[in-house]
Amino acid sequence: MAGFGKRVDFEDLLPVMAQKLGGEGLVRELCNGFELLMDSERRVITAESLKRNAAVLGLQDMKDDEIASMVREGDLDGDGALSEMEFCVLMFRLSPELMDESWSLVENVLCQDGFKNSGF
Repeated sequence: MAGFGKRVDFEDLLPVMAQKLGGEGLVRELCNGFELLMDSERRVITAESLKRNAAVLGLQDMKDDEIASMVREGDLDGDGALSEMEFCVLMFRLSPELMDESWSLVENVLCQDGFKNSGF
């Protein structure tokens, strides 16, 4: 994430979690993370709820504009907050290794005989 020339780098632990927990376990843990960060009244992650819970992630020193930028990056429907689905999609998008593995699986399926002539 960039914020005024400053970059915060995160170690990508999702592939390790996926390997240890399996797909369902990883999604369950992402949902648990969402619950931890969400605004309990609105049931979405807002910049305010993320800021309130930033210390849990080791992000207590992040500025308000950096936190708002994180929410905007994952806000697919433009409502200014992250739903559970938007949060999970963002976590996968931010994991290059999981994205590579996902594309590899899609390519393998599309290359199978049943899909070769299907117009994809």
